[in-house]
Amino acid sequence: MDRVDPGTLLRPAPAKEDWPRSRMGRFLQRIEEETGQVFPDYEAAWQWSVDHLEEFWGRVWDFFGVITHSPYETVLRERTMPGAQWFPGARLNYTEHVVRTLRERTDDVMIRSRSQTNGSIDWTGARLLEEIGRIQQGLRRQGIEPGDRVAGYLPNTPQTLAAYLAVTAMGAIWCAVPPEMGPRSVLDRIGQLEPSLLLAVDGYRWGSKDLSRAGELAAIRAALPSVPVVLLPYLDEDCAAPDGALPYAEFTCEQGEIRFEAVPFDHPLTVLFSSGTTGRPKAIVHSHGGLLLEHLKAVGLHFDLGPDDTAFWFSTTGWMVWTLSISSLLTGAALILVDGDPNWPTLDGPWSQWAIAAETGATYLVTGSAYLAACAHAGLRPGATWDLGRLREIQCSGSPLAADVAGWVYTEVGADLVLAPTSGGTDICAAFLGASPLTAVHAGEMACRPLGVAVDSWDTDGRPLRGAPGELVATAPMPSMPVFFWGDEDGERYRASYFDVYEGVWRHGDWLTHTERGTWVITGRSDATLNRGGVRLGTAEFYAVLDGLPQVDDSMVLHFEDGSGMGKLVLLVSADEAVDRARLEAAIRTALRTELSPRHVPDHVVFVDSIPRNPNGKRLEVPLKRIVRGAAPGDVLDSGVVVHPEDVLETARRVSRVLQPG
Repeated sequence: MDRVDPGTLLRPAPAKEDWPRSRMGRFLQRIEEETGQVFPDYEAAWQWSVDHLEEFWGRVWDFFGVITHSPYETVLRERTMPGAQWFPGARLNYTEHVVRTLRERTDDVMIRSRSQTNGSIDWTGARLLEEIGRIQQGLRRQGIEPGDRVAGYLPNTPQTLAAYLAVTAMGAIWCAVPPEMGPRSVLDRIGQLEPSLLLAVDGYRWGSKDLSRAGELAAIRAALPSVPVVLLPYLDEDCAAPDGALPYAEFTCEQGEIRFEAVPFDHPLTVLFSSGTTGRPKAIVHSHGGLLLEHLKAVGLHFDLGPDDTAFWFSTTGWMVWTLSISSLLTGAALILVDGDPNWPTLDGPWSQWAIAAETGATYLVTGSAYLAACAHAGLRPGATWDLGRLREIQCSGSPLAADVAGWVYTEVGADLVLAPTSGGTDICAAFLGASPLTAVHAGEMACRPLGVAVDSWDTDGRPLRGAPGELVATAPMPSMPVFFWGDEDGERYRASYFDVYEGVWRHGDWLTHTERGTWVITGRSDATLNRGGVRLGTAEFYAVLDGLPQVDDSMVLHFEDGSGMGKLVLLVSADEAVDRARLEAAIRTALRTELSPRHVPDHVVFVDSIPRNPNGKRLEVPLKRIVRGAAPGDVLDSGVVVHPEDVLETARRVSRVLQPG
C-alpha cells in the first residue's frame, strides 16, 4: 500500500455542465431555473439549502412525489430544537412509498439474498409484495394495531425486510436486534418497548459454525412471558416451533392485500438502539415522515440511486445502516442482503464483500472503513481479482478512513469510483457529513455537508472553527432527528444527550475539523479526546497513521490523567504473532513522532489479541478506559455489542499492569 498524504485530490468535482448527469444535479438545476438562484458549486447549493430550509425540504417533498392523505399546513412550524414540528397536518406512510416502486417493478429481481445459512435467494418485486401481504394477514390475526411494537430477533434476510415493511405499513412500530446478541442484550433493548409480538429464528450459520438460538430464545421468552412468538426456521428448515410459539408458515399462510395506515408525519416508524457502551441503550424513536424525507434526499440525491442500481449494504439488522439500506427501494434500486462472515474462510474468499459485489453486479457498496483497511493491509487487489466493472461508488463508515486506505481504493479497486467516507449516527439515521455526485474526493477527508444539514465545528464559546478541531454541532433541525426516546417521559434524557452544552443547538459528541479545502475530518469522540500538556489530540489522528502501517492489524489509543498535565498515553496494538514486536513498536513510535508530534508518542505500547469494537467497527475506547479504572464491565459495556467480548477483561488487565507505579 503506497503512502498517500491526507488531503490528496483523488477525484475532481465534475464540471457544472456535467451536473445534469446526476439526479442531484437535475434537482438543483430545477431550483436555479425556478428561483433565479445560481449555484456555481456544491457549497453554494448547500448554503442555499440551509438558509432556505423550509423551501428546500418542501422541494424535496415535491421532487419525489410524496404521497399524502391530507395536506401539510407548513413545512416547519418553528426552527427550534428540540421539538421542531415538521409538516404538521400531513398524513402519510413511509412504506406506501416503497410499495409504490415495487409495484412498478413486479417482474424484476429486487432482492438478492446471500446467506451462509440457507444459500442464495432472489426475490422479484412481486414476491416481496406477496410476503408483505402474507405477514400483514398474520399480524392482523394476532391483533396488531397502529402504535403496537413488533420486535424482530432476526438476521438480514428477505423475510426480515418484508416483516419491517408489513409492520410499518399498518402504523405499528418496528424494532430489531440481530440474533448474535445474547438474552441480556436483547432484553435491554426490546424489553423497554413492551412488544406485542416477537419474530425470531431458531439459529444461524456464521462461517462454518452452526449457532442455535434455542437457549437464548427460551431465556427471552421466560423474561417476556406474555409476548407471543413467531418462529422462522432458518438454521434448520425442519425445526419445529417450541411450545406456545407460532410457526412462521402458519403465521403467513393467508394471502392478502397490503393496507396502509395514514399517520401523522411524526408517528413512530421504528425504534433504533444506541450501542449501550456507556449505559442502558437509548431507545431512539424515528418517525415515518422524518426518515422518508431524509432518506429520499440521501438515497435519491446524494447516493444517486435509481432503477438501474443494485445496492449492497453490508449490515446487521440492529444497525441504523440496515434501516437506511431499505430506503434504497424508495428509488427503485434493487437491494443485496448478506448474512454471514465476510472473512470466511479468508478475506479474499467467496464470501468476501468484493466477491459478492461482483457476483451480484452491485453498483453501490456500503461497507466499514475498518473492512477497507483490513483489505488494504492484506494486500488484496479487488479490481484485478473480481469483475467490479459495474461498481460506481463505495460509501464507508464506522470509523475515519485513513488517507493511505483511500488511495488504495483508487489504485486497487477502481480509478473512476466515487469514494464516500460518511459520518452520521443512529440518532438521526442519516449522515451529518459525507459526499455527493457534485463534490471532489480528497484522501482521508469527507467531502461535504449534506443538503439541508446545518453542521459546523464550534469552539467552547459557540464560534465556528476552521483548521482546528471543535465540537460537531447541528445549528438547525433535521426532519430525521428523533421524535423522542422511548420511556423518556419528560424528555430529560433526550435533552441531556444532545442539548446540554449549547442552548438550542445539537451537540453530537464528535470532534470535527473543517479543513482549509472546505472538507471535513472527524478526529474522534469529544469524550475520548486526549489532553497532553494543554494540547488536545484527537484519536483519529493516531489511527490515520497507524492504519497505514502494514504490520498493525488494529489499534486503540487510551489516555489516563495522572495529575502531571501530560497523563499516561497507552497504545493497544493487535498484530500477527509472527511479527517482531520490538521492531514494530519502534516503527510505531518513530511514525507517530515524525508524522504527528512528540506528544503523540505513547508512554506504553501493549500488544493484545483483539481491539474492542462493536459490530459496526467502532472502537470502544471510553468503556474500556472505565473498566481499567475499576468499573464493573457489566455496568459500562454490553457484551452483546462487542465483537470479541472474551478478550476485553484480559486487555483491561494488561493496561492496568502497565499503569501501576514501579
